[in-house]
Amino acid sequence: QVQLVESGGGLVQPGGSLRLSCAASGSIFSINVMGWFRKAPGKHRELVARISDVGRVDYADSVKGRFTISTDNAKNTVYLQMSALRPEDTAVYYCNVLLRTHLQSMMNAWGQGTQVTVSS
Repeated sequence: QVQLVESGGGLVQPGGSLRLSCAASGSIFSINVMGWFRKAPGKHRELVARISDVGRVDYADSVKGRFTISTDNAKNTVYLQMSALRPEDTAVYYCNVLLRTHLQSMMNAWGQGTQVTVSS
């Protein structure tokens, strides 16, 4: 059993900043990739950013230069620092972790989602 607990969403004005956190716990042997997706009303879920265990980082073009993903491997936690937020960043943000359990099976785990609203 693996749990992902997200925090840090909320309401922010355009141009503001927020930091999302996601802590993974449970039967985790190793983590391959940690990342963030988002889903806005009427749109498909999209990748925002992800970071692999070897340090490869990918960002959506729309957030490059504004968002930064990082991890604390000792805490199995991934962060998303969001700056210069725009109304179009409004969405539910989901943490996603690709991991190997202690039973050596691969698991693609999702957080419960946290709402980010950018509005004046």
